[in-house]
Amino acid sequence: MIVPKPVKHESRPGSFVLDGRTSLTADPALGEVAAWLRGELAPVTGGELLPGAGSGTISLALGDLPPEAYRLSVGPDVEIVAGGPAGAFYGAQTLRQLLPAAAYRKGPGGPFTVPGAYVEDAPRFGWRGVILDVARHFLTKHEVLRFIDLMALHKLNVLHFHLTDDQGWRVEIRRHPRLTEVGAWRTESQTGWNGAMDGRPHGGFYTQDDLREIVAYAARRHITVVPEIDLPGHTQAAIAAYPELGNLGTPLEVRTGWGVGVNVLNVEDATVAFFQDVLDEVLELFPSPYVCVGGDECPKDQWKASPAAQSRIAELGLRDEEELQSWFIRQFGTFLAARGRRLVGWDEILEGGLAPGAVVASWRGELGAVAAARRGHDVINCSNTSLYLDYRQGPGEDEPVPFGTVLTLEDVYAFEPIPAELRGDPAAARVLGAQCGVWTELIDSGRRVDYMAFPRLAAFAETVWSSEERDLAGFRTRLDAHLRRLDALGVEYRRADGPLPWQTRPGVPGRPETPERWQAKLDAWTSNLR
Repeated sequence: MIVPKPVKHESRPGSFVLDGRTSLTADPALGEVAAWLRGELAPVTGGELLPGAGSGTISLALGDLPPEAYRLSVGPDVEIVAGGPAGAFYGAQTLRQLLPAAAYRKGPGGPFTVPGAYVEDAPRFGWRGVILDVARHFLTKHEVLRFIDLMALHKLNVLHFHLTDDQGWRVEIRRHPRLTEVGAWRTESQTGWNGAMDGRPHGGFYTQDDLREIVAYAARRHITVVPEIDLPGHTQAAIAAYPELGNLGTPLEVRTGWGVGVNVLNVEDATVAFFQDVLDEVLELFPSPYVCVGGDECPKDQWKASPAAQSRIAELGLRDEEELQSWFIRQFGTFLAARGRRLVGWDEILEGGLAPGAVVASWRGELGAVAAARRGHDVINCSNTSLYLDYRQGPGEDEPVPFGTVLTLEDVYAFEPIPAELRGDPAAARVLGAQCGVWTELIDSGRRVDYMAFPRLAAFAETVWSSEERDLAGFRTRLDAHLRRLDALGVEYRRADGPLPWQTRPGVPGRPETPERWQAKLDAWTSNLR
């Protein structure tokens, strides 16, 4: 009953007993994985899982396998052979799933018996990610660490950390302290997509020490944290802190409503230098080889009305504001490349041309993924129509707000990371993987993150780890067992019969979308590609 489904899972004779006398041994290179597994199992067994402790032994060893692959054998003893620490960690996660759900609790239990088994496994894609938006609604450090643990349970390996937006700036930048002194706080928040304001101040940010802790915690679970500093749009919080970054020359407040804001960065050299300062500090905090700079949803009205922006277009010999944004983004692509990092941006960065080496996160359907891959760019499939977990989970239901198209568990499970137009095309090799989105305009607490993300995140995990073959009936059977693990971990997931009373919020308006509306947006965007 393993989620995500492994490449091979067979029953074998014998069984393994986990109790207070179980011992754990590991190759020295796998010591960190062994320490993690000890920390998870010792509270349950009441033992310390030290080498030579007594009865059955769990051993972690290196073998001639790819880094994320592993083989797991269960008999009187347990042996996990892996290509590297990541593979050993995933093998240890699988071992935990072979135990009863009670083994996920932090109190004493057992002894637990694991039937004999043999598992061979490796992921299909190298990028298995989740976008966690903490800019719209702030999540505490504790909530982020807990979410990382839940990602690790599902063998996901990229946390795309959406740290800045119009509604909040969440990362401490010591050279520019007003970004958090001012930009991390808003006076109130909109209820629903079109609702009234709630009158409650909201905010928060992560200190640099907090972020180092989050990054290290994720790394021990083989998760890379990819920071996102959104620009040149989605920047009203930064402009509120430093008005000289904007185009109007007048003070703004941190935005309180949702949707696409009209206030964007200006294109002056000082503004480019300001955000290079920001990225210098971000790079010190996040060792990820990838850094996302957004590039999405940047209205050009202010640039069209700005003499300075029009002068820049003429000076550079650009055709229009689309090429001006392309120039702006390339300043940061060059900056990051010089420091050994790769720029990631949303699919709008294709408009006006894109520098080699940039990675495109395709969110408006899959047209951006196809276009980018065929132009020689690596791609992450983030399709909003298949992977946005803030969308409602059932028709006609308050989930907790009826936003977006209906995206059921079955819809997510049916997702295929390789777009249909690329199957059989050599450009398909450019698809690094996929990531689902936990956008938080309408998700205002960690409890609601649980409800909106799970169990759909479990379905997503299988689409990026397991083979392209889909077996919904088999997945449902395995999910039934997996939900008992989530129960033991205290995850307040959506039940099959709908929301619990606390999870509903009647009367809060959402914004239902239709497939026709999304297609119209995609058609309009495609016509702008050059």
